[in-house]
Amino acid sequence: MDIEGFRAELETRLIIEKDYIIQELSSIHNDREKLELLGKFNEKYKELIKRMANEEGIDLNELYQTEVSSNSENLSYEQIILGKTMNIYDKLVDELYEEITQI
Repeated sequence: MDIEGFRAELETRLIIEKDYIIQELSSIHNDREKLELLGKFNEKYKELIKRMANEEGIDLNELYQTEVSSNSENLSYEQIILGKTMNIYDKLVDELYEEITQI
């Protein structure tokens, strides 16, 4: 699995989802409902990882195979993907939060 390619594609798709949610903001006037959009974005993140893994034929529960054998704990593909993409999610959710609180 090309983790960097997966990461780049996930980032692109998450940016699109963030933009859709920002468009949705204009129709929401309740502050609580606006903040709930952060939870919606979180669900989109998880769904995209599952969908992309399925598209690539990756079993997220399978242990990730490294080229170099090490004594570290064996991690699943899902754990590796989350570890490699969490910073993207954090950056985009921060941007989304800024948009929500400015409106």
